[in-house]
Amino acid sequence: MERLQKVLAHAGVASRRKSEDLILAGRVSVNGIKITELGTKVNANDLIEVDGVPIYKEEPKYILLYKPKNVISAVSDDKGREVVTDYIHLVNERIYPIGRLDYDTTGLLLLTNDGEFANLLMHPKYQIDKVYVAKVEGIPTMESIKKLTQGVVIDGKQTTPARVSILQQNKNQNTSVIELTIHEGWNHQVKKMFEAIGHPVTKLKREKFGFLDLGKMNPGDWRELTAFEVNKLTQMAKNV
Repeated sequence: MERLQKVLAHAGVASRRKSEDLILAGRVSVNGIKITELGTKVNANDLIEVDGVPIYKEEPKYILLYKPKNVISAVSDDKGREVVTDYIHLVNERIYPIGRLDYDTTGLLLLTNDGEFANLLMHPKYQIDKVYVAKVEGIPTMESIKKLTQGVVIDGKQTTPARVSILQQNKNQNTSVIELTIHEGWNHQVKKMFEAIGHPVTKLKREKFGFLDLGKMNPGDWRELTAFEVNKLTQMAKNV
């Protein structure tokens, strides 16, 4: 048995909060009976309708993809470019990416059809670490690195303190490879953070999301998360 609003969110009808609004507005029925109370539980055999239209109840899916370079973090693209769901085969559920990675950024991307889970991981108050490795122009000074660890201002907002490790410096090519750990997910955030200290990013990869990493995966590879991994991510977010 699951709460009605969670089933609606899983089916892609709306977010959990908006599903609650649909219930309170009397727009949802179960087995022909209008439901207006939150917390109602349903099972897999119940007929659930929204505005008289039956919902399609999908099994929740949770997928980890090693996103290749030059692929759109979306389910479709009006310019005909490759999208991340092009790499997910033999999955019939209507999955979509949780957040996004830039077109030219590679690395770990999660996809799901569970709206409640997606909202939980993307909400700004939940501080799950994301680890990136960036190749940047120039050799940052310790003072520049300190700015990242204290937070820099981008788009009029200050980032929270980041963890920074210098992995490699090549003085001949005037480049550096730096590991950056943050928990926000603002648009182009990592690139803008390095631009703010005067070292533009030339190559970027997300290595980790929380405790998840890419292991021995290659670009384009994917796998389903285990129930343990899904539960652990959920608890990490909720326990912050």
